[in-house]
Amino acid sequence: MRQARKTGSSGGDAADRRRRGGLALLFLAACAACAAPPGSPAPAALPLFPADGAPVGFLVRHWADVKDAPARETRWEVRDGVLLGGEPRGSWLLSEREYGDFRVEFEFRLGARGNSGLALRTPLAGDPAFDAIEIQMADLRYNPEAKPSELTGGIYRALAPSVQAYRPEQWNRLMVTAIGPRLQVCLNGELIQDVDLDHATADVLRHDGRPAVPLAQRPRRGHLGFQELSRDGSRVEIRGATVTPLDAPR
Repeated sequence: MRQARKTGSSGGDAADRRRRGGLALLFLAACAACAAPPGSPAPAALPLFPADGAPVGFLVRHWADVKDAPARETRWEVRDGVLLGGEPRGSWLLSEREYGDFRVEFEFRLGARGNSGLALRTPLAGDPAFDAIEIQMADLRYNPEAKPSELTGGIYRALAPSVQAYRPEQWNRLMVTAIGPRLQVCLNGELIQDVDLDHATADVLRHDGRPAVPLAQRPRRGHLGFQELSRDGSRVEIRGATVTPLDAPR
């Protein structure tokens, strides 16, 4: 395919233009979906947790480095259609499947001391917050000293949401659309992140003060994941989770 494009195949160029135009329309649709009533179905959306019991097609990994298993045996479960965060605290639930361009949508609820996150395009090694992208899910009751980028809707420690649309201890609807370097995040009908990752070159510091690579250099393909770091008996609850792959046919 690459050689055909080099030699100026008009068919390949036309296909590329059609795909780029289609992706632009998908982003317009994402913005429109932010304003649509919660529950509007995404086209060709695939349920992530269609059956009760242990999630199928997912791996449980340590919260700080996903190449490792959790320090203790940890159970995530789907009960009455709701995914419950792993007990004991301190893990990621990662998809076995990798995604490049996609839309993921779900509702979540946290307790007073809840702390979770959504991992995007993460490899199966390292900390998704610094080696991929993590959309944070927590409020100041978990960490009273948290910066805006460490609160719900923030790209963890990198970019704060444009508005804080989180509803504590209620069901919140999150939708993320990622196509190439473009990342949009909608929370409760508000567009709170609209980022061209290619231009996100600012330094980001890990918890130990070491620099992480900027968002611009992080992977464009990898695994999806959900985190459980809640305290005081809280567990993240997730329902109606779907993913819509948007990659061009391979």
